[in-house]
Amino acid sequence: MVAITATVADLEKLAGFRLPRDNDKLNELLYYVKCELSGQSRTEQIDDATELQLENVDTNRPDTWSAEGIVRVLKGIHNTEIGIKKYSLARKPVVEIFVDRELKQVRPYIACVVAKGATLSDETMRSIIHLQEKLDQSYGRRRKRASIGFYDFKLIRPPLTYRLAQPDAIKFVPLDCNEPMSLKEILQKHPKGLEYGHIVASNSKMPILLDDEGKVLSFPPVINSNDLGKITPETTNILVEVTGTSEETTLNTLVILSTALADRGATLHPARVHYNYSKPSVSVTPVLHERTVQISLEDVNRLIGLPLKRMEIVTLLRRARFDVIKSSSNTLKVIVPCYRLDILHAVDVIEDISITYGLNNLKPKWPADMTIGGLLPVHEYADRARLLMIGFGFQEIMTFMMTNPEKQFTKMNQNQTENVEVGNPKLTTMTCLRSWLLPSLLEFLGNNTHVEYPQKIFELGVCTLPELAAPNRTQDRLKLGCVSAHSRANFTEMKSNLEPLMTNLSLEFVLQPTSNPSFLEGRVGSILIGGRHVGIIGEVHPQVLENWKLEDPVAALELDVEQLFEDTYAR
Repeated sequence: MVAITATVADLEKLAGFRLPRDNDKLNELLYYVKCELSGQSRTEQIDDATELQLENVDTNRPDTWSAEGIVRVLKGIHNTEIGIKKYSLARKPVVEIFVDRELKQVRPYIACVVAKGATLSDETMRSIIHLQEKLDQSYGRRRKRASIGFYDFKLIRPPLTYRLAQPDAIKFVPLDCNEPMSLKEILQKHPKGLEYGHIVASNSKMPILLDDEGKVLSFPPVINSNDLGKITPETTNILVEVTGTSEETTLNTLVILSTALADRGATLHPARVHYNYSKPSVSVTPVLHERTVQISLEDVNRLIGLPLKRMEIVTLLRRARFDVIKSSSNTLKVIVPCYRLDILHAVDVIEDISITYGLNNLKPKWPADMTIGGLLPVHEYADRARLLMIGFGFQEIMTFMMTNPEKQFTKMNQNQTENVEVGNPKLTTMTCLRSWLLPSLLEFLGNNTHVEYPQKIFELGVCTLPELAAPNRTQDRLKLGCVSAHSRANFTEMKSNLEPLMTNLSLEFVLQPTSNPSFLEGRVGSILIGGRHVGIIGEVHPQVLENWKLEDPVAALELDVEQLFEDTYAR
């Protein structure tokens, strides 16, 4: 949930129409933007000077985290301005940025635009700075993936150089300070250095942005220069700069800021970025390209539950600020504006159709099929295994499905194989889905070495494997993993738990010697049922124990519960 502050007068100036003065009616209008009044704004009398406190619950739409974005949606709902809003760039770049090769491993991406002619009142300044802060904190992951800087372009002499510098080599006056400070001093003393310095502090050199005269614009992502990196209501030409570790996030952030400034009357002039470590080596920013998504008229009516005709759907789409190209009698090609980062699929467009129609106008209907909830047979089977493990003296734990290749492979002495990676991970420690449980169990032991031994734990959890034949190219498998850690843990102990488990599940198994780099050679076996591999058992290799900072021996067992279920009921 994103908190937004805007005055009624500023919203109406941008919108060109009068907002309701009744709180309930204003809330009804804001619902179309997934916003609502919050705090004192819920009850206070609304007039032109009222400062509204809003809560935006749609964290997928950073374009609506400001007065400009909210008004862009409301204009369509109000029929004041419908269809896609066109944003254009001046043809010739007005600033060149040269990026040093050394930045590739530190903070490799930069994108800029020069917004000329914007009228910056105090309210406008607050709105733009407010949007900057929200993008930095949320979309930019607290400035790690992307951070933003504003500058008075009239004070800057292009071209710009984005490079690394030694912590003590350069001094400048940081924003809201009077004395020059080195990069190292900023990290140690400046409030923003203490808050964001950890992002770059581990590097021997740090990012710096300079103009052609060697004047410092900023120390990304920490702080701007007080000389060049400050804008006021008198600033007419604004240089907007975004640096980041994610190219997509960097470019998208600039698009949101550029369109907001354009809505304030600015003309957008592009920048040309020169890289010497990426292809293409030259990038012109911002990228204000529109996209197309094809939707089916049948899908629209099936998902929303309405008998809408083609022209009704087109009208709703234009009010939702899309444009439409007729594709065929049963489909529409929808033009998506550059700032709609949340549109990933046709269903996202259909959701906007339902919102514009009015969710409160949809009549609720009971489901056609009545069902009684219950556990799937495989989960009932898993519960049997769970009770058995508890009876054997093991304690159940639950760990994250998300992990990273170092834990799944490197620490387990395994060569990395194909796994299911996350396209846009929030944390560097969670970049893929686990394919087996043993690394999670060993990590848990490593975090609890202070607890009394023996430690006997198990987990029944889902692991995800690549499966190209599946609709989503992945396959979820329910697995059982258990470990025993103490000074006498060995293969025989774990086998003594496996045998009664299989007996109580009415399964006959065979142990076959095998090799696995995560286990001691000669102390590891493959568990077979009817000649099929269903799991592994053995003593964990000493190198693996060292990788996880474990001092006591560990015996482990992992089984594919879904395979056991199929074998139990196949007979």
